[in-house]
Order: sequence, then structure tokens, then C-alpha cells
Amino acid sequence: MKTYLIEKYGDQSALHAAELPDPQPGPEDVLVEIHAASVNPLDFKIRDGAFKRILPYRLPLVLGNDLAGVVVRVGSSVTRFAVGDEVYARPDKDRIGTFAELIAVHQDDLAPKPAALTMAQAASLPLVALTSWQALVEKAQVRPGQKVLIHAGSGGVGTIALQLARHLGAHVATTASAANAGLVKELGADVVIDYRAQDFEQLLEGYDVVLDTLGGETLEKSLRVLKPGGKVISIAGPPDADFARELGANPVLRQAMNALSFRTRRRAKRHGVTYSFLFMKADGGQLRELTRLVDAGQIHPVVDRVFPFDLTRDAMEYAEKGRAKAGKVVIAME
Repeated sequence: MKTYLIEKYGDQSALHAAELPDPQPGPEDVLVEIHAASVNPLDFKIRDGAFKRILPYRLPLVLGNDLAGVVVRVGSSVTRFAVGDEVYARPDKDRIGTFAELIAVHQDDLAPKPAALTMAQAASLPLVALTSWQALVEKAQVRPGQKVLIHAGSGGVGTIALQLARHLGAHVATTASAANAGLVKELGADVVIDYRAQDFEQLLEGYDVVLDTLGGETLEKSLRVLKPGGKVISIAGPPDADFARELGANPVLRQAMNALSFRTRRRAKRHGVTYSFLFMKADGGQLRELTRLVDAGQIHPVVDRVFPFDLTRDAMEYAEKGRAKAGKVVIAME
């Protein structure tokens, strides 16, 4: 099968096309013919080696973290899927590799593709939709009437998190460019802060939850717009001890991660709020819940551009340089 992989960590030049043997599914695996995959910032970070201590992948490594496709074979113990089913997924972190023609995915990580979506639309969803669900539903437990701030509302995670927060009944604020103000309002934002001209810290207060997708100074300021007892959940800030435990990290790595987030957690405590880091996990059950929301019209994907598979490197460069106006960059196999 044709793939796009890295043989060493590095910049964009490290990614190249290569032929690999077709994957062989285990007893509980489903072999999927991939019709589309999407590009995520996680792909750049893995390629660069930013996570090599946390996620020690064996090289060569096929990149790609979500997919939509058709089941072509099932393992002997698979009960939920059959050949011909249209599916989508974010494979487990230890089994990534969706920039390829085929992938073997554990049945627990798969879900039926939303019926109304094209393969390209469906492929744009798994990672960002699961991130949004795990932040807002699982960690924050957002309730109707709560005030939620979602940073970068026109980004991949932001476009889905806005819609989910609206579905949950929250009052939603977001940061975005003036050019995307109309889009993020349509997606569910009640308040839009133009990040180029306005300082959200000066305009917002008393928020229950902040979903931080940017880290750095944005994360620090976010602590100050929360009310006492509020929560910042970050996918871009420093990892914490809870994440290390979920990862099954050794005691040395747990201590190191705890140290990385110590300053942020201390500042959060001074403000009477909490900080937690989220590294989303594969979950077919949650993806089924999201499928229901998509089929009910509560959530729809936002796709900026679709590239053919042969231009996977161009798709990565386009996304990495921030050329996408809103939503996701997708790679279509056909």
C-alpha cells in the first residue's frame, strides 16, 4: 500500500511517500480502506519529535490521526462491523497512520460514519470532535446556562467545540479574526472577540470554563477570566500529572510533567480555579454519540480545502503555515 511516512524526526522534508505491506488485522481489528484523512497540528508535533519522550513511536512511522473509509475485512472476534460498512475513527495513539491506503483499527475505536456526510467531511471530524467532547462533556461537564470561552473559534477544534457548547446550552464566547466573526456566530458564539484588535482578558469575566487551544500567554490570561471554581482545560499548555498517569508514564516522567505544569497550576490555585491538560483519546463510543449529533443537524463539519492523496505534503504545508481560513484541511484518497 502507498503511505506517507517519516523515517526520522524533522521538518516538512522528513515526510515522504513510501510503499509498505498491507496491515494484517488482529482478532478484534477492522481493516479499513481509507477514503479520506485530515491534517491536525498533532501531525506536525509528532513529525517534529515534540512528543517522542511521551509517545515513543517506532520509526518509520506513517503519520495521520483520523480517517473515514470502508471496512474491507474484519477480525475473527469483531462483532460491531461488517465488510462494506462506512466508518470513521481516530485510531488509538499507539496505532496512528491514516496517511495510507489501508489501516487496521480496533473495533472499539471505530464508529459508523454519519450518513449525511461525504468521506472528506467525515474525515475532518474524529480528532477535533473527540477533543471537544472530552473537554466540554467529560472534563468540564458543561451545563445549560454556564459561560464557556473557546479560543480560536474558527480553527479545527474551535469550529466543533462552539457547536457542541451551544448544543449543551452554554453561553459561548470565542476569539477569532474579524473576517471569521460571522462564521463563528453561526456556529454558536454569543460573544466574538477580535483577537487582533481586542484583549479578551479586558472584556470577559465570570466564566465557568475555558477551552484553551493556544497555550502561552493566552493560557495565562484565561486563568483570570474565570470565576472562582472555574476550569481551564488546555490542549496546548503544559502536561500535568493526571495526563502522565493516564499515559502510564514511569515515575520519573510523571515528576517531569508535574514540574512542567507547576507554575500554571500554582497560578490557577491563586485565582481559585483549576487547570488541566487534555490529550484526547480514541473512543468509538463517544464518536457514536457525536455521530448522532451530526445526523441530527446539531454539529456539522467545517472543511477549508481538500487535497488529493498525492499532494499530502502540500496539504501538510498548507495547514502548518496557517493558510486555512477556517476549519480542517482534508486529504482525499480518491
